[in-house]
Amino acid sequence: MYKRPESVLVVVYTLSGEVLLLQRREPADFWQSVTGSLHWDEVPAQAAQRELVEETGLCGVVIEDCQQQNRYAILPPWRPRYDPAVNENLEHVFRVALPAPCTIRLEAREHSAFRWMTRDEALSQVSSVTNRAAIVALP
Repeated sequence: MYKRPESVLVVVYTLSGEVLLLQRREPADFWQSVTGSLHWDEVPAQAAQRELVEETGLCGVVIEDCQQQNRYAILPPWRPRYDPAVNENLEHVFRVALPAPCTIRLEAREHSAFRWMTRDEALSQVSSVTNRAAIVALP
């Protein structure tokens, strides 16, 4: 079964301005916020909650829906996961504000490292244009 061409982006940040980024195992040196495709039976808020717990271990936190959607071309490394007739993904943007950086429990099959970075550092590291825009839009 192909993946649903709809996803969430969840930017985790602290009130003092640090941004959490996760390093993907593949492709190498690809840094991002929490992301993931919606399951076929999920709504975006459910997927944001599930992905946040799966990728960071964070639970019981407030996830804010930014009421922002992005449409973008699916990149070549991920094309085989989708129906060949599908070329674009619809992304829903969320954010989580934490009082301070905390320890993250990574999903080791998907990510190899995490870092809390200043906003400028995060902007220079993220690979996605939509991820950059979501970081710029943080309060």
